[in-house]
Amino acid sequence: MAPEVITRDAQGNATVRATRLTSPLKVDGRVDEAVYQQVRAISGTIQNIPQAGKPSTEKTDVWLLFDDAAFYVTARCWDTGGPGALVANEMRRDNGQITNNDSFGVIIDTFYDRRNGYMFITNVLAAQRDIQVTNEGSSNQDWNPVWTVRSQVFDGGWVTEMRIPFKSIRYRSGKEQVWGINFRRGIRRKNEYSNLTPLPAADGSGAWLRLSKAATMVGLEASSEGRNLDIKPYAIGGVRTDNTVRPAISNAIDRQAGLDVKYGLTKSTTLDVSVNTDFAQVEVDEQQVNLTRFNLFFPEKREFFLEGRGIFEFGRPNFVRGSVPTGGIVPELFFSRQIGLNRGRVIPIIAGGRVTGRIGSTTIGALNMQTDAESASATPKTNFSVLRVRQDVLKRSSIGAMLTSRSESLRAPGRANTTVGLDGAFSFLSYLNINGFYMRSQTPGLTGRQDSYQARAEWNADRYGFELNQLFVGDAFNPEVGFVQRPDIRRTLASARFSPRVRRVKSVRQVFLDGDVEYIANTAGQLVTHIDTLSASTEFHRSDRVFATAVRTEDHLQAVFRLAGGPAIAPGTYDFYNVNGGYGFGSQRKLSGSVSAGVGTFYGGDQKTLNLTSGRVQLSPQFSLEPSLALNWFSFPSVDYTTRVVRTRVNYTFTPRMFVSGLVQYNSAANSLSSNVRWRWEYSPGSEIFVVYTDDNTADLPQGRTVRLLNRGFVVKVNRLLRY
Repeated sequence: MAPEVITRDAQGNATVRATRLTSPLKVDGRVDEAVYQQVRAISGTIQNIPQAGKPSTEKTDVWLLFDDAAFYVTARCWDTGGPGALVANEMRRDNGQITNNDSFGVIIDTFYDRRNGYMFITNVLAAQRDIQVTNEGSSNQDWNPVWTVRSQVFDGGWVTEMRIPFKSIRYRSGKEQVWGINFRRGIRRKNEYSNLTPLPAADGSGAWLRLSKAATMVGLEASSEGRNLDIKPYAIGGVRTDNTVRPAISNAIDRQAGLDVKYGLTKSTTLDVSVNTDFAQVEVDEQQVNLTRFNLFFPEKREFFLEGRGIFEFGRPNFVRGSVPTGGIVPELFFSRQIGLNRGRVIPIIAGGRVTGRIGSTTIGALNMQTDAESASATPKTNFSVLRVRQDVLKRSSIGAMLTSRSESLRAPGRANTTVGLDGAFSFLSYLNINGFYMRSQTPGLTGRQDSYQARAEWNADRYGFELNQLFVGDAFNPEVGFVQRPDIRRTLASARFSPRVRRVKSVRQVFLDGDVEYIANTAGQLVTHIDTLSASTEFHRSDRVFATAVRTEDHLQAVFRLAGGPAIAPGTYDFYNVNGGYGFGSQRKLSGSVSAGVGTFYGGDQKTLNLTSGRVQLSPQFSLEPSLALNWFSFPSVDYTTRVVRTRVNYTFTPRMFVSGLVQYNSAANSLSSNVRWRWEYSPGSEIFVVYTDDNTADLPQGRTVRLLNRGFVVKVNRLLRY
């Protein structure tokens, strides 16, 4: 039933009304316009952390407004602690630290399908974080729409105003709209999260991803005017040196231009076209040391492939605690880094296009990219195609199909490689998730099993959790637009979790006890790897965390493999263990991160580890350091050696739309020393200037050897958004 502003039923479920503006709204973080006195605010937020179902300890007033061009969300976040109690130390766009400040966010389900949506988050400093949500769990945190936000602090708390243009999102056709909506207030010093509707504590701070439990918003009238066309030309100039090719390139001048076009075919489907695609502004990969005999996974960072990423995901479960895992032992049917990259070289992308969106209850995605030849990696011109269809079924479930193809196979030159797959994800009750897939690749000349499948069931409640997982990857399974870490396996996994909330100890919030048993055999049925894992952790009310893990591994090596930077490991059966423990400091602290140390055995030798992950040193709200460290000391009968990965990121944010970031890395196993400096200025909404310097060197710093330059580049890139 349409309310004046808000109405709730007996269970706390809400229906809210958006109000049309009769005069322009100035987005400045102040609630001094007449509309804020004329329209009653929505209030009464409800905790899901730490006391699910209880009213928030601080009051939040929210107004939902709109005009012909945009949807507005204003929040007045009262705080009895006063301005001095507010946590505000991050302004960089899309940085995860934003949600570890005093923050406010809104999630809108514009198709009212109760499973997909757009999320907009800000903090006291008016930082911007925007995320696409798919199937209540998969989140694309690299989606970058055009929107505006301003925040201001007052004696009783802080205010934020958001303006979200209708052209920046997709929704159903028609002027009158019904959307799902929720919002979340984070009070960092209390480690408290509250929402518009009641949400379970089991889902933690990510509970508002459950769009099936969101409120219903009525009264909104979305714009139907304009061509919904964005044109974004770019130009690049730079200097490049590359000593890894012959003949070597020294201080060569680079110039190029390109174009990105986004066109709304309908209100719910979008066509993206990219010509002479360039990713000069993308930050370099973070270095890793490979202590296994399997491929490493590096995440996608290129903007064109990140937008709409959730549509092209395959075989994923629905809502999950934490982020959706990628790049592990479960194969990826579509891994976009196969396009435009090969053997460590950048492959020029001539042009490409993508169509994404929804037709009724069906989600569609189609992508086609054409890459050029590249001589240093012996890569021929190649065409890549991806087609994805997913159909919503039942209340929170879906089934789908996917096809990927590349015209030039890496393993069968001159022939094509294709892979097809079927998947399904089913959610029942509140916490039961069942999902699975079947995939089959086709590569001319390969013999053996070219298929892969998985069946997985999970119960993921707050106090108890269980998982059963069966995975098969054929010995000849070869999705060349995907990613396979381990072929030729039959894997069985069983895990259990007990995580009670502690009431009698004031400093402790929740205890987690986990156990996993994992068996991996080859497709012939011979045991390859057996892993037993026990872990325990305690979360404190201040969001600090203490943890410990014990792992026992039995590994049957069939062939020699060489450790990165170390000795060759002979075939045979190895039985080894590792015990690891550490402490994680809450991310709201001026000094935060996780420190851990471990000891154990490793393939017939001894191993000691020391790690600093997610480190952050806040020097001011604008200036921070992010150090990380991974040290491994090995002692084998034949040799002792050490691997070191040292990384430091330096960030300075001038405004929420301008920052400079530097990354320096050293990897002893690869004898690699690299640096990357990026300055980004969004001089107009959606229009940017990038200045980027990158170099990569060989270096063996402990031995004092001379650093030798491999490649170096300096680039200035300018783009301009033209919106019609």
